[in-house]
Amino acid sequence: MTQEEKAYVHWLYQAVGMGGRGLLRSLETIGTPPELYQMALSGSLLEKVAKRYQNKIAHVMEMTAGYDVQGEYTRMTDRGIQLVTALEAEFPKRLKRIADPPYVLYYAGRLLPAEHKAVAVIGARDCTEYGRYMAGQFAAALAQAGVQVISGMARGIDGIAQQAALQAGGYSLGVLGCGVDICYPRENSKLYEALIQQGGICSEYPPGIGPRAILFPPRNRIISGMADAVLVIEAKEKSGTLITVDMALEQGREVYALPGRGTDPLSRGCNRLIRQGAGLVSTPGELLEELLLEYRDKEAGRQIALAFPDKEKQDILKIVDINPLSAESLQKKYEAEYGRYLSFPMLLHELLQLCAEGYVKQVGGGYFAKCLE
Repeated sequence: MTQEEKAYVHWLYQAVGMGGRGLLRSLETIGTPPELYQMALSGSLLEKVAKRYQNKIAHVMEMTAGYDVQGEYTRMTDRGIQLVTALEAEFPKRLKRIADPPYVLYYAGRLLPAEHKAVAVIGARDCTEYGRYMAGQFAAALAQAGVQVISGMARGIDGIAQQAALQAGGYSLGVLGCGVDICYPRENSKLYEALIQQGGICSEYPPGIGPRAILFPPRNRIISGMADAVLVIEAKEKSGTLITVDMALEQGREVYALPGRGTDPLSRGCNRLIRQGAGLVSTPGELLEELLLEYRDKEAGRQIALAFPDKEKQDILKIVDINPLSAESLQKKYEAEYGRYLSFPMLLHELLQLCAEGYVKQVGGGYFAKCLE
């Protein structure tokens, strides 16, 4: 598609407005965007569409009068914003295959290279320190393994994961619930700029469209639709994160979740997903093994390096007693026993993995005890 043709696509998409997929599909049967523009100017477009769309077509015709097609498009591209339609080869291939792909994607930076695997890393906005730590660990490991990290650039897990992926030298794509010329939330302005420089940002909404609650659920289908798999780091039992999970399952994507303490509200969503059949991953290495089986020979050394050292895990197991101790007490005991510091999130992560492996059991929420043979 030429740049001139894309200018007419931009006009049409703006004129039809959000929620006009049915009308857009109908118009595709009538003519190309340049032809539709001429019909709108002449007034003949009104008689060519079904009666149910005539009010919307009247609005399209109103917007067409005095609209500078090439000028508006040039002003947009001069700001570094491009568009790609679902009919073009550059359109993300995974997204083309979902039931309701967007008609247009606006983007700045680069779109996903199709030949690499991609994982959507999502989770709670008000995350715990453990969630922050694990989001960074998983995203950095994925990026180092050549896996693209997709998320919504939101506060919390989304933004943390994307920042970690970029810092690890990888690619990350932010899918926005507003126009790509708007940074939302404002607190992620540095991430927004970094994504444009090192990765990409995209949206199905035209530039100038501000963030609104109604726009975010449709945005989530793009996050999952662009990915091979979805990883949930932390989520409440009822949260917006789980909307993305539902969409991912409808699209046939694999879903993985990080387990957490049963008493932690931000782990209940993940624990429920695991009970319902989501893949349990407690280390980046486990997720890479799930994702990169075809690359096992090439990446085996890296996968091993990403796992927590076995000796460290054995040292933690040695200080766990048959009498329950709190995680805080175990952290102090570890430092006293081995003379070195171990962060609380890493300790908790390893304790939960030992629980999953059957060596340790969780008692009364934040207490842990060694399992008897």
